[in-house]
Amino acid sequence: MPLKLIRTASRSARTRRLPAALLAVALGTAALTACGGGKSSADGSAKAGAGFPRTLKTAMGDVSIPGKPKRVVVLDTGELDDVTTLGVKPVGAVSPHMKSEGGFPSYLKGEIGGVKDVGPLLEPNLEKIISLKPDLILSSKVRHGKIYDKLKDIAPTVFTETTGGPWKANLKVHAKALGLEKEADQKLKEYESRAKALGAEIKKKYHGTMPSASVVRFVAGPTRLYQKSSYSGVVLDDIGLARPKSQSSTDPDKTMLDVSPEEIDKADADLVFVTVADLPDKTQKKDVTSNPVWKALSAVKNHKVFDVPDETWMSGIGIQAAEHMLADVAKATGVPVPKA
Repeated sequence: MPLKLIRTASRSARTRRLPAALLAVALGTAALTACGGGKSSADGSAKAGAGFPRTLKTAMGDVSIPGKPKRVVVLDTGELDDVTTLGVKPVGAVSPHMKSEGGFPSYLKGEIGGVKDVGPLLEPNLEKIISLKPDLILSSKVRHGKIYDKLKDIAPTVFTETTGGPWKANLKVHAKALGLEKEADQKLKEYESRAKALGAEIKKKYHGTMPSASVVRFVAGPTRLYQKSSYSGVVLDDIGLARPKSQSSTDPDKTMLDVSPEEIDKADADLVFVTVADLPDKTQKKDVTSNPVWKALSAVKNHKVFDVPDETWMSGIGIQAAEHMLADVAKATGVPVPKA
């Protein structure tokens, strides 16, 4: 999704100038850790954990991670889904910037109790991050490239290039930073197996032909149709659902198509999944759904339009959110959810 970095003057000033005392404490702690406090090198290696120290190639260059991270801060929702998928509870995280009810994703509520909010997502609170004494920070260049130098002075900071479509590759980067590559591979394999099994059930139900699926998102601005190259597009592709021509792009730089109420016929498909990112009255939802063009869609006439959560279909960007998508698609197509 496109970023709109909206900053107030006071927040910008705070972001540019870290409190010297806090930064000194953070860097001093890091220096003591690096020195090992007088411990032997063998003892230090044991504390570092198997496979550490290690160096990762990232979107911002090589990053050295001295020991297995224990205090992780994540600055985007995909990173939050990834680390909790791997059994790691971060000490700090940000909540989605397009979640109308605020707070962390509700689908992860059982895994993030006690996690400190260091948001907002588009302008993380650096003082709060420092206070948590992290030993690893995860985000992406597209989100926080402008403050990377400040973040890496706090703790080893691993950035992927972007978010959304390349979510599987990003999971592997995050797993490598955490020393949990095997766990990530297994989780991804299990998810892809369930997605494939769901697709087989749907194809059987539809007599050998996969139905087409459209993804419509209402935001404060033009209505969006999501492409195959988007996060939700990748999940639908894993299931094997067909996509309408308007949403068939695999270009990573074109993950969505803006349409007016009069162009909503481009959303037509056998199944239409609808999410709302903002308060409905701030979007064009009412104008679109009351439009004769919308009412003429075959999915509308056949009662095959399904409201689904924005936080999983759009903001989740990870395996756990994808599992919720599988359940939504299974319900929409009237087939059982594949067992784990």
